[in-house]
Amino acid sequence: MKLLRIILGILLPPLGVFLTTGISTAFLINIMLTVLGWIPGSIHAVWVITKYGEQTAEGTY
Repeated sequence: MKLLRIILGILLPPLGVFLTTGISTAFLINIMLTVLGWIPGSIHAVWVITKYGEQTAEGTY
């Protein structure tokens, strides 16, 4: 499932972030970055998806 979210984060950055965090500040930031350019949105999406998984495993998110 995480691999699917990463792929979606690369192809459609806001969708990958939305499936990971729901409507949150990370989602809104990703929309703004994607409007500015696809590459910044994709980088941010992959970062959010991987960091969210690490933080939930530690119980700090």
